[in-house]
Amino acid sequence: MKHRYDLPHRFEDGLLVILLGGMILLAAVQILLRNFLDIGLVWIDPALRSMVLWLGMIGASIASRENRHIHIDFLSRLFGRQINLAIQGLVTLVSAGVCLLIAWHGAHWLRFEYLDRLVGFAGIPVWVLEIVIPLSFTLMGLRYGFSASRIGRYFYRRFGRCIAQHFRPARISK
Repeated sequence: MKHRYDLPHRFEDGLLVILLGGMILLAAVQILLRNFLDIGLVWIDPALRSMVLWLGMIGASIASRENRHIHIDFLSRLFGRQINLAIQGLVTLVSAGVCLLIAWHGAHWLRFEYLDRLVGFAGIPVWVLEIVIPLSFTLMGLRYGFSASRIGRYFYRRFGRCIAQHFRPARISK
């Protein structure tokens, strides 16, 4: 059964594979040219630096998609399952906020790069090379936000109705 997110996930994975393959190929070409012909292509090193940025940001986005990012979970040994899930929900919500804040400021930074009209390598504007920063942080922020909302819905279904009934005003009988 195909999931509705299969196409975007495949695009993300495919872009990661293409970038990694291209990096390996360009680095190998540059090494061979330098070692055997004593020449090198000027644009390969800046291209590789840009590809590392793209690879890192897309890899971080995929890690957030699969919940395989770095976890600091020393508190999980101290508390039970419900408390750990609540802590995870709070951490996920804060992560969403931080990612969206970085995306917001990254977009402003990108705007300044666009207005400066700086050129990276091979005539490519710098803002095109750096656009992955706000895009990937926006995607990660949205993913963390959806994850936090799933955890919130779980707690509401589990405890929300009980709490709402407990605080409901008493009926006055006539």
